[in-house]
Amino acid sequence: MVIRRPRPAAPLVGKNRLDRIESIVGEARKRVDERMSGYREQSLRLHPHVCARCGRVFSMDNLQELTVHHKDHNHENNPPDGSNWENLCVYCHDNEHARYVDHDAAVASGIRSEPKSREPAATHQPFAKLKDMFGKGGGS
Repeated sequence: MVIRRPRPAAPLVGKNRLDRIESIVGEARKRVDERMSGYREQSLRLHPHVCARCGRVFSMDNLQELTVHHKDHNHENNPPDGSNWENLCVYCHDNEHARYVDHDAAVASGIRSEPKSREPAATHQPFAKLKDMFGKGGGS
């Protein structure tokens, strides 16, 4: 019995390789263009070029150091009015996310608790009559 193995794909050479590279570069540029027309550019148009924490002022020369922070930490929440964004310098932005991670770790380890919710506590007691159902003794 002869076992046939599939032939390996031919390596990309010459024009095929250049076409593939151009395709990858084209996709990367397209993603950058989409991103630049996204929330960062909107935030830079809506808000002043000043860090909302430390007050550092940015010019066109160093604008790449000004980042957009999502106040609720949800990067999918991008209202067109910019109410979930604040412009932060890279240092304040890193500090903000470090504080958020530290808070989550403290909650997970039990050092700190989550804030109490404003919803009323449950009042239903599903096992209130369980003892009566098994008799007054409750034992075996």
